Amino acid sequence: MMSPFPGMNPYLENPELWSEVHSRLIVAIADEIAPALLPNYYVAIEKRVYSSTPEDTILIGIPDVSVVCSEVEASPEFATRNRATATLSKPDQPQTVTIPLAEEVEERYLEVRDTKTGKVVTTIELLSPKNKRSGEGREAYLRKRQQILTSSTHLVEIDLLRSGKAMPMQGVAQLKDYRILISRSDLRPHAQLYTFNLTDAIPKVELPLQGEENSPILDLKLILDGVYQRAGYRFRIDYRQSITPAVSSEVAVWLNTLLVEQGLR
Repeated sequence: MMSPFPGMNPYLENPELWSEVHSRLIVAIADEIAPALLPNYYVAIEKRVYSSTPEDTILIGIPDVSVVCSEVEASPEFATRNRATATLSKPDQPQTVTIPLAEEVEERYLEVRDTKTGKVVTTIELLSPKNKRSGEGREAYLRKRQQILTSSTHLVEIDLLRSGKAMPMQGVAQLKDYRILISRSDLRPHAQLYTFNLTDAIPKVELPLQGEENSPILDLKLILDGVYQRAGYRFRIDYRQSITPAVSSEVAVWLNTLLVEQGLR
């Protein structure tokens, strides 16, 4: 079954699902655009690795460890010798706490490369939650983003997450729920920004290549629906539950009507 939404499925943004969705979607985009790129180009799946700081890492559960001193029956001699100290208050007992640990994070992205030279022509990024909140995840991505924007490589930046802070850009008339940024190296600092809300269809965009070559079309909705079907999300998502992150009351009414009409609520 197809996703019940006309565009992005907000239930896929749930933190419990998004990591898997991200991985599947990266591979699906690569598989979908590869045939249209051959033989002049190929798609490489690359990864960015960094260590997140403790402040940027979700606390990792570690089994509690405590040292317990059992009471030992004291001899009469010992009791007499320590009678004076017995009336003193016992020291405070330590608390068991959880320490945030730094973790190694891998984020995958795509590079369209020239088949003959291996030169990176276009980078395709799918943003993660760590890219959109303060911390090393955002800083690592912004460094990579700046490198691309000061090079001859085109950038396609896909943001399918409503939560978090949007990537820096100027002149945005209205910032909606989701964004697809197409930054052609020959047009910078200008770029094309496609924005759409949860209630909207996902716009199809052209994938920029070198020169005047015909650009293949990136149909993100088609790719998302394929991921939705293959991963069995229809049977794994409980559409009776509320969405994380939450939506406005107006959108909630629209969403409820949509799901009731499709028999999911």
